[in-house]
Amino acid sequence: MKKTKRLSRKRRGLGETGVLERIEEIAPRIEIPSSGVRLGIGDDAAVFRGTPSCDQILTCDWFLEGSHFLRDKHPADAVGWKCLARAVSDVAAMGGVPRCFLLSLALPATHTGVWLDQFLGGLRRAAKRFGCALAGGDTTRNENILINVTVVGETRTGRAILRCGARPGDALCVSGRLGEAELGLRLIRNSKHRPKRHDPRLRKHLYPEPRLALGRWLAEKRLPSAMMDLSDGLSTDLPRLCSLSGVGARIAAGKIPTVPIPKRGRSPDNDPLEMGIDGGDDYELLFTVPRKKWKHLPRSFHGLPITAIGEITEARALLLVEEAGRPRPLPNLGWDPFRKPL
Repeated sequence: MKKTKRLSRKRRGLGETGVLERIEEIAPRIEIPSSGVRLGIGDDAAVFRGTPSCDQILTCDWFLEGSHFLRDKHPADAVGWKCLARAVSDVAAMGGVPRCFLLSLALPATHTGVWLDQFLGGLRRAAKRFGCALAGGDTTRNENILINVTVVGETRTGRAILRCGARPGDALCVSGRLGEAELGLRLIRNSKHRPKRHDPRLRKHLYPEPRLALGRWLAEKRLPSAMMDLSDGLSTDLPRLCSLSGVGARIAAGKIPTVPIPKRGRSPDNDPLEMGIDGGDDYELLFTVPRKKWKHLPRSFHGLPITAIGEITEARALLLVEEAGRPRPLPNLGWDPFRKPL
């Protein structure tokens, strides 16, 4: 993002210069000494200096209108928060610490005023929350809002937790409660008006919290044999972990921590177990722990529940054991951008 001349508020949003000006003025100009950014916004590229004895973690994530958010339903500040939270969650899943990020933003001219200001406000709050500095990026015009975030993180050399280490007999664990973000999405999708952003039922969908502290603690204690974040739903993400580890899994339906819904509010379209298994956007951690290390794993971490929902098996099948004790195959019905729309 090249440095631009200051513009008056009356002219903001009239072109790329105005957009860049707003990003410089509102977005995270935060002093984060640990970010590693030695040269950020204002030159042709950023300069990043890694920490000695650390491996760099690189990840990027798309956040697209129509696929990941709805322009007329999702608050702009939530879009700003979530586009960074999604990418930072990948760093958390490896037990790392985010340092800085690049923002690539395409948007229509009609959204370079108030919408952009609110978007950048949410992005700024997220950057401060996660300790992740904006180092640069790119902007352009497009009729749809397209966002890409690249995050640079770090972990101690050789300590990154991968997806490929699960072994038969390991306990399969999740953090938090599954299905909360899916419930929020369904409430927004079925609402005739833009929902109230402070509705607690919507918080996890609008303002997800990457499990950075838990991921780093698990890595420091060397407890997980494999780990990833739940972004596309348990039924979609678990097969990825099992495939790379060359194993299978048995999950107990009754142990999955689901979102509480009063029985009178339940329906075939609002089933807690289905949302917990297939719902995406929770950004909780899914990890495996060898049985010999199980005693060192707490039931909660700073108030965040940790639940064992099953075990890793040698047979590569993925089975869901119903409360009656009957096992059945676990179908992959989570989020897939090529299969289902928002």
